[in-house]
Amino acid sequence: MLKKISVKQLSVGMHLKEFCGSWMEHPFWRNSFVITNPKDIDAILASSIKEVWIDSSKGLDIAPGESAVSEAESDAQVDAELNIAAIEQRQTAPVRASAEIARAAKICAQSKRAVASMFQEARMGKAVDTAGAQRLVEEISDSISRNPSALISLARLKTADDYTYMHSVAVCALMIALAKQLKLDEAQTRSAGIAGLLHDMGKALMPMDVLNKPGKLTDEEFSIIKTHPEEGYKLLLDSTGVNDMALDVVLHHHEKTDGSGYPEHLEDSGISLFAKMGAVCDVYDAITSNRPYKTGWDPAESLRKMAEWVNGHFDPTVFQAFVKSLGIYPIGSLIKLNSGRLGIVIEQSEKSLLTPRIKVFFSTRSNARIKPEIVDLSRQGCPEKIANREDPEKWNFPDLYELWSGTHESPR
Repeated sequence: MLKKISVKQLSVGMHLKEFCGSWMEHPFWRNSFVITNPKDIDAILASSIKEVWIDSSKGLDIAPGESAVSEAESDAQVDAELNIAAIEQRQTAPVRASAEIARAAKICAQSKRAVASMFQEARMGKAVDTAGAQRLVEEISDSISRNPSALISLARLKTADDYTYMHSVAVCALMIALAKQLKLDEAQTRSAGIAGLLHDMGKALMPMDVLNKPGKLTDEEFSIIKTHPEEGYKLLLDSTGVNDMALDVVLHHHEKTDGSGYPEHLEDSGISLFAKMGAVCDVYDAITSNRPYKTGWDPAESLRKMAEWVNGHFDPTVFQAFVKSLGIYPIGSLIKLNSGRLGIVIEQSEKSLLTPRIKVFFSTRSNARIKPEIVDLSRQGCPEKIANREDPEKWNFPDLYELWSGTHESPR
């Protein structure tokens, strides 16, 4: 029997089927599980969640004499109620990046925990439960709708310990932004996000000493890592709720249009649109992220280098759409204006890829910091123009993250 109850009625041994409320309001990435630890109940009580659905056929019922808030005869009835509530709660109206940063940071943190949990299930030999990832992808998609730059920029920030997990989150966000740019429908966009989140699941089965090696891999080690698409594909075949498109991306996101990729050496016409999307998103996040053995490239410089690889590696149409989804100068890019001032890109412009909003903070003419000022290059009559990109390593500014995000601390 499915029953909606107050969180105050929860007890250890109950099968919690669904939370009534936003995915962001409760402390668990998964919605359905048996409560085995009293601390889980304490965490729910400390959240803003007031009611939950339980399944008394799979766990304990409420105490004798207590009444449920309501009852349902089928999963479909529960799902319908929750879907209506979710639609009413969704917020997708555009906002500035500065207004989305805090919420995006929370989504990143929750998403990282979800991916880490899925990887742990895979390492333990369990079938990966991807059902909980559906709502996670919806939250990421809504964040992209509100502002495509905020979450994508935050997901680029990684530590050595969380690289594999945050890379999956970043590729998910990039896939969603690219799908929206390509005008794919909502179902395809959601599937693209799921594919991005799961694309590297095969790495859960790679030897940890090889996966986390701080230096360059040997040929033998690289041969092992190159098996991760096939291992991920086989792993997810045994899981529930993974559609064919996601499986395709998991298996083929390392294919190249000239046939030099792996594992099947497919050529252009043999690679699906979604696998081509996965290839672009995977490479961009990899080269812009800091790794133990190398510093990530500047976002704008990364796009320039990727443009040189289009012939043979990426589909040109997909890559062009990808650039439009990010901007030629993505958030966090360090640029030099024709006035000699340096600035960091903080927002894209709807008018042109060449005229983002910049926060200037340094004068190359006086070689000194100046009071930060926001310059909207798209404003009519603005005398400033971008002269060129700048290499952050050359300048070694310690506060670039703070400058573009408007906050003092990285989300991780």
